[in-house]
Amino acid sequence: MSLVLNEDQLMFRDAAKRFAAERAPIAELRRLRDSNDATGFDRAVWKEMAEMGWAGVLVPEEHGGVGFGHVGAGLIAQEIGRNLSATPFVSTAVLGVTALLKGGSDAQKQALLPKMAAGEVVLALASDERSRHSPYNVATRAVGSAGKYKLSGAKVHVLDGHVADRLIVSARTSGDVDGRDGMTLFLVDPKAAGVSIRRVSIVDSRNAATVELRDVAVTSDDVIGAVDKGAAILDAVLDAGRAVLAAELLGLSEEAFERTLGYLRERDQFGVKIGTFQGLQHRAAHLFCEIELVRSTVLRALQSLDAQEKHASSLICLAKGKASDVARLATNEAVQMHGGIGMTDEFDIGFFMKRACAAGETFGDAYFHTDRFAQLSGY
Repeated sequence: MSLVLNEDQLMFRDAAKRFAAERAPIAELRRLRDSNDATGFDRAVWKEMAEMGWAGVLVPEEHGGVGFGHVGAGLIAQEIGRNLSATPFVSTAVLGVTALLKGGSDAQKQALLPKMAAGEVVLALASDERSRHSPYNVATRAVGSAGKYKLSGAKVHVLDGHVADRLIVSARTSGDVDGRDGMTLFLVDPKAAGVSIRRVSIVDSRNAATVELRDVAVTSDDVIGAVDKGAAILDAVLDAGRAVLAAELLGLSEEAFERTLGYLRERDQFGVKIGTFQGLQHRAAHLFCEIELVRSTVLRALQSLDAQEKHASSLICLAKGKASDVARLATNEAVQMHGGIGMTDEFDIGFFMKRACAAGETFGDAYFHTDRFAQLSGY
């Protein structure tokens, strides 16, 4: 499979690049942070993004989307990473849409997908319960029978959870707390009785929330997929999210690197440009090679999702793990090569470091994906 973008994909990328730079730059993230914006993103800009096809990039045309696939989603995420754009793209356009496409009923799809593609509805995945990603460790319980259940438990690091119109909650309908079998996914109204949501401030100034469920009533109509079989759908949802996050980390690394190169060419020390120092040149050359490796692994992982390849999960582990490591390296090098100014909040480069840390941990860091890659390979 060729690791080269076709003409349509290049045009889509260029449009996304222009839009993100003009309408959702780093200055906008800083404004949202400094004003302590209640939403955490600009709804009007998200509506414009939807008109550009971002919110419906994975939504089939029959449901009002553009159906441009995971490679298209990755191209959008790459520009989001370059500009640190604050959007509900991952939570809604990737995680939420994938859950409905993989396991949603016809009624669920018809009710939600068109509105999601139009930027009118935000979904949030509530799956993690520990401080570190562990998708099968689910203590939240769904108790009931005859198609009626009550959910009780707590979820952490729910992306855009405090502004979500619907929550996708993983709960245990049978089996052990740490078992893969016996999980079920439910669509939950965040305004339902027994749901408590608290916004959490995280280091990268993005949206997250903790969600508590106390005897929240749901029915079989709210089930995504089949009872006790939610793990397979959750795997697909998380894989899509991981691949797209890897693309965002790629864009973030590229931008941090390019800004650093610009600084090396401009900064004088001892009467010469610091970019002429061989030690810094070696570090920059090493980082360039690492970013190029990430570029290849990310595109291949996204292609494997679109082609529904059997080994897509392994490629996604490779992409997310490598992208997380390289983003951390790129931003660390950026701060160090910028020197003292790189440590100040007034200078943008620190925002890249913070996002690299948060996105790298989301849905599994390099250690998690190294272990998962080994398990998928039979070790």
